[in-house]
Parts: sequence; structure tokens; C-alpha cells
Amino acid sequence: MHRPFTTAGLVKAAAGLAIAALAAATQAQSSAPVVLTFSTVGDSRQDPVTFDKASVGNSLTPQDAMWLQNTKAIARILRTIQAQKSTMLFFNGDMVHGYGWADIGYTSNLAQTSISSQVLPTTKEAVIGSDLLKFYQQYAFWRGMVAPVMETGTYVFPVPGNHETECKACAKNSDGQRVAKVENEQAWAANMGDLILDTARFTSILGTAPANPAFGPASGSPDGLTTDQSKLGYSFDYKNQHFVVINTDPVGAETSAPAQWLAADLAAARARSGIQKIFVFGHKPAFTYDYLGGINGQHATGAGLDATAATTTKRDAFWAVIEQYNATYFCGHEHIYNISRPQGGAYQVLVGSGGSPFDDSASNNGNTVRPSTDRSYSWATVRVHSDGAVDILGYGFDEHFGATQLYDQVFIAP
Repeated sequence: MHRPFTTAGLVKAAAGLAIAALAAATQAQSSAPVVLTFSTVGDSRQDPVTFDKASVGNSLTPQDAMWLQNTKAIARILRTIQAQKSTMLFFNGDMVHGYGWADIGYTSNLAQTSISSQVLPTTKEAVIGSDLLKFYQQYAFWRGMVAPVMETGTYVFPVPGNHETECKACAKNSDGQRVAKVENEQAWAANMGDLILDTARFTSILGTAPANPAFGPASGSPDGLTTDQSKLGYSFDYKNQHFVVINTDPVGAETSAPAQWLAADLAAARARSGIQKIFVFGHKPAFTYDYLGGINGQHATGAGLDATAATTTKRDAFWAVIEQYNATYFCGHEHIYNISRPQGGAYQVLVGSGGSPFDDSASNNGNTVRPSTDRSYSWATVRVHSDGAVDILGYGFDEHFGATQLYDQVFIAP
């Protein structure tokens, strides 16, 4: 549907350049000094069955088979992001495999198609095999991966994804969507809550406290949410920019965005003097990137907030807010890289390519109609200039862990 393109503000760089050379090649986009650099990526979790053999080999390493993380890919991305001098990293969900029911007594496995009843564990093996423990184990491994980043100058902002909130083996809702569980949201809060605008740590790393912090909608909000989202969504100002994190898979409103809460938040931000740009981060894309492109009659559909007619209606309300405030939306979920302007205005930056199995199969990649970036481990690094100009730089390396490349540069004028 939306594929990488070339305009005056979208520059392709030669493959294989070193990071320093790549940075030097993009200095001319704005003469104003860069005042803030941040990066964003999502989807580093591994899959125990459908891992990408063309990229990682015929079997997972024992480490990744246990912790269900693409350690090699995300470790390299984290190192490079710091080499690019990013002081903020927004991680757009699916950092753990999760997908179970994080309450005592529930145990999913790969063969299960349903899970509905509690069986209290009576053995050590039953405790170790429980969904609750697996969630906590996987969170702990991911937190260990990003801990050095936090300790060396980059604040990590977590964004919830469907693997964090939803239960794969639980009964689906009336729209055929997987359901989120309140216990999964609680597990998220327990394992990620300390990163949700920790003022002392924020100040220590970024030099000043977050301004005008706000937290996600409460239960019973105008968006009809049934659970407290204060640890799953949040917003703040920093260096005259406004940042918003949303949960696209809350309990009872899976595959949606809190459009009314967002509209109120952005209206308040725009009313404040000095706010230049607005950046919104969520897990699921608003518009599915059709990487199959109609070749042989195939299309990739329903991966984003356009999954069903009902969710598309909600998506339209969400995107209307994004367009109204000329915000930029960063997302993941589709394990692929793509930058687009779905309706010709605001940008959607899809970087769900942090290590999870690629959506586009290796057998498809040889088709010259498709961008080679469809099978790459990728992220975006964003440079904000003092005049409010923004460079969005798409970086990545191929499925065989070749040289880092600059894929795209999008320039957003002040």
C-alpha cells in the first residue's frame, strides 16, 4: 500500500557507509543546530516456532530459545543508537514474547488453542512453566538488555504492544480480535512502571525534568476504556517538543487508539507557548503497510488499526487527530520498515523491525518490485533542530547482519 518513495526531502544514501560518514552526509538539511536526537524501534521478541531461519539459522541459540529475544539484532541496534548520540529511545512494543495470561494458575503452551480455567500450581515445575513467571522472566531479560543504555546516557521509554497485553490462547472477542487481560496490563506496570517518567532518572540523564507530564486515560474515560491506563500511556514536554505514548491494545478496546484522550492532550500541548513538534508512539500502525503489494494477487491486510470495519472507524478518528496537529506517528507490530504519508499529510514511521521474524519471507525478497528494506533490521533516528525542523533518518542492516545503511531521510520543515 505505502512504500518507500523519493522526494526532495527523502534522500537515499549509498550502502555500506560507516555511521560517522552517514551522519556527515545529512548535515545540510537544516542550518540550525541540532538540539535533540532520539531513536525509536519495536518488536525485538523472538518466536520459538516461526523464527526467521534465513536470518538466524536453523535453530535458535539456547539463550534466545529460553528468553525469546533476538539478542544479536537488538544488541547491535542499541549500540548503534548510542553511537548516533540518541539521548532518548522509544521502544514501540513487543519487547517480550508474552502472549499468555499473567495470573496465577494459567499455563499456555504452543499446542494450546484455548485457555480459560485456573489450575493452581502444586509443583516447582508448574510454577516455572506458568504464564506469570514467563512474563516476568522475559521482562527481566529485556530490562537487562537495555540497562546499559540507561546507564550511559539514553533514557528508554517503553510502549506496550499486543504481546505484552494480549492472551493468544484466550477466547477472542466478537470482532475476532485477541483479547487483552487486566493481569497482563498489571504485569506490564510491575515490570515497566519505574520507567514511566521517573523524574529523578529523567533529570539525571536528560538534564531537566519532564515538563507537563500527563498519564493515560483512567477507567471509564470518554474513550470507553475499562482499565486504568496511567502506566500504559503518558505524555510530556521536553525541549519544546511534545511526546505521547499510547496503548493500542487495552483491555476491552483491542486494536484501537484513545482518540479522545489524545485530542485533549494535544490541544493542551498546542496551547502551551513554545511547543514546536508533536511525536506520538504506539504499537500497531494506523495503516497496514501492504508489503505484498498485490503481487500474484496477494495483499498484506488487517495488521494495523484498520483490522476490521469497527477498528477502522476508530482508526479514522485517531488519524484525524494526528493530521489536525501535524503529529508524526511512530509504530511497530508489522515486522518491517516503512515510512509513509498515508493521507498525504502526517507521517507514519513503521519500525517494527528490531529482531522479530520478518513479515516478508526470504522467498519473496528477490522480487525487484519490493524494497530490499522489507527484510532488514531497522530503526529511526530523529534529529530536532532549534528552529523546529526535523530530520527522520531511517537506518538498518540486512537480514545477514551486513553493514549499517541509511535508507531514508525525511525532512519536516519548521
